[in-house]
Amino acid sequence: MNFRPTDPTAGAAERSRQPDGWRSLPAAQQPTWPDAAALAGVTRELAGLPPLVFAGEAERLKQRLADVARGEAFLLQGGDCAETFDAVSDDAVHRKLSTLLQMSAVLTYAAAMPIVKVGRLAGQYAKPRSKPDETRDGVTLPVYRGDAVNGFDFTEAARIPDPARLLQMYQASANTLNLVRAFTAGGYASLSQVHEWNRDFVAGSPAGRRYERLADGIDQALGFMRATGGRPQDFDDAEFYVSHEGLLLDYEAALTRVDARTGARYAASGHMLWIGERTRDLDGAHVEYFSRISNPVAVKLGPTTTPDVALRLIERLDPQQEPGRLSFIIRMGAGKVRDVLPGLVEKVTASGARVAWICDPMHGNTMEAPSGHKTRRFDDVLEEVRGFFEVHKALGTHAGGIHVELTGDDVTECVGGGHNLDFDGLHARYESVCDPRLNRSQSLDLAFLLAEVMNETRAAVRPEAELGPLGAGMYAPATLAG
Repeated sequence: MNFRPTDPTAGAAERSRQPDGWRSLPAAQQPTWPDAAALAGVTRELAGLPPLVFAGEAERLKQRLADVARGEAFLLQGGDCAETFDAVSDDAVHRKLSTLLQMSAVLTYAAAMPIVKVGRLAGQYAKPRSKPDETRDGVTLPVYRGDAVNGFDFTEAARIPDPARLLQMYQASANTLNLVRAFTAGGYASLSQVHEWNRDFVAGSPAGRRYERLADGIDQALGFMRATGGRPQDFDDAEFYVSHEGLLLDYEAALTRVDARTGARYAASGHMLWIGERTRDLDGAHVEYFSRISNPVAVKLGPTTTPDVALRLIERLDPQQEPGRLSFIIRMGAGKVRDVLPGLVEKVTASGARVAWICDPMHGNTMEAPSGHKTRRFDDVLEEVRGFFEVHKALGTHAGGIHVELTGDDVTECVGGGHNLDFDGLHARYESVCDPRLNRSQSLDLAFLLAEVMNETRAAVRPEAELGPLGAGMYAPATLAG
């Protein structure tokens, strides 16, 4: 328990060190809370609650992300577009976690390096929106901004922003973290077990024969380890981190804590936070707040981002160029990534900065189906990933990871994939309250196809790596981060 809270009852000297400069700056995408006194009461209560994560855990993730930035590891970051309070159950968390672990096993073998596993979990309860209001049948109400702010039902009562929901967000995040800890610490991340799940997927997938060679290779690697006296369980990796968009600054500020050992400030709401494309204003409140915390942080960069903006973000958020501190999550779209990304990577690399480059192939590829559903084509998602890897290979830089919106459920929100979901099938189980997610099958399809992309774009593969990537690519056993 190495934090001391930064609550309003602290002494004057302590309060003077609180990272509250953001309050005087424009803050985009914030709710219009109708009751300032109620908000103040909620944030006071949040400030006195235990942290959800600790400084040492955030620093451990920073070390892992430093490996990513150096080209020695690969980041897998995924989870819901927007978590909901009623979806916090052991089954729902179990399915999301198992999907991410299955993807990680495939990518570990393909990349022949450690996979840093970060969930969009335990805090992704608020979403930026393109418009403040929504109109249906002549009725205009505030837009749904996530369960942390208001309700999804299209009624006046549900859509009023309610600061009490921030307390629900904290409790739901704590419950999710507890479930993740229980599953991973209990041996749920066993490599052999996860690989058997992938074997089941390959056997049942229409595209399974395409993936058999990779699955056979993992079998051979596990067999080689056993034959030479190695134990696959020695490489079972219980490290799993959580992340979310640090959108609601009242919530994040209330959960900011000071590390008693170093005096550094940390957002205790998650191991890693990111700034979205809509809130990365260099003179805005989000960049200011993020500049004052010591967690690993990321920024989403869309196709309008210029090299100058990227360099200025580095100056603001990572002036000391600390390894693992800053990641750029690219969301260009399949048709733009090859044109826009090279200039950014070249300029940032030439500056001497060492950021982790991550591909978000989801947000730049959103479209509207004939039925009116918001959706994404699986082929577009894969194409942006392919372009991301091609750019980095051409420049001699490291394609550091992927950031995807996914669920472990069999929803029907994105078209394509191995089961070839079409537009007519979207209505069957379209459950997202915001953006469309890859379902479990599509997520695993993506992992196997990404493994092919990695092999295609890798400059050189040492023959001896073919039998040993699982052992080379797992961190030594460790306790769960979180």
